[in-house]
Amino acid sequence: MDSLRGRLLVATPAIVDGVFERSVVYVLDHDAPVPGHEHDHGDAIFGEGALGVILNRPLDAEVADVLPEWHGLVTAPGCLFEGGPVATDAALAVGVLREPRRGDPADHIPPVGWRQMTDRVGLIDLDELTNDTKLQAVRVFAGYAGWSPGQLEAEVAEGSWIVVDAELGDLASTRPETLWNDVLRRQSGDLRLWSTFPPDPHLN
Repeated sequence: MDSLRGRLLVATPAIVDGVFERSVVYVLDHDAPVPGHEHDHGDAIFGEGALGVILNRPLDAEVADVLPEWHGLVTAPGCLFEGGPVATDAALAVGVLREPRRGDPADHIPPVGWRQMTDRVGLIDLDELTNDTKLQAVRVFAGYAGWSPGQLEAEVAEGSWIVVDAELGDLASTRPETLWNDVLRRQSGDLRLWSTFPPDPHLN
């Protein structure tokens, strides 16, 4: 499987409970699996396996209450998001750079404190961030989703995830509660029909 970095994982109805049910995950990092590598769920690290954040799990906690120094940077809604089941006591900030302006060479230099992951999407170290005017959107996640080598490939093969292209607007959707339906609705063919799948199949 090619790297899924920068793409979306959309949970299929095969995932029936837990944090990943009807979730949309943005893949920040994904390396090729290492043959014969033994792995356990949720222990992926940078440079090994895959890492992403769930985009449609807003929490009741406001960033202003938990991390007041970051409040002015986050995109509405100004709450924390549940990024996944790994390291839930740690915050992970993701920032999208705005489109560089033509004729301005300085606009093509990313701000200090922003680490590129995919195209204009990167992780933010807000202790080092020196220029927030270059950021189009910022979202703060409690925890992340991690897969050890080969695990994500196996879950995709068994039908737990649909892999689709991401749009930059997905990372800062103003309607995260409808993102699962919205992403499927813009697909073609049978994938589009999945957007009508009810939360409880018995209601179908």
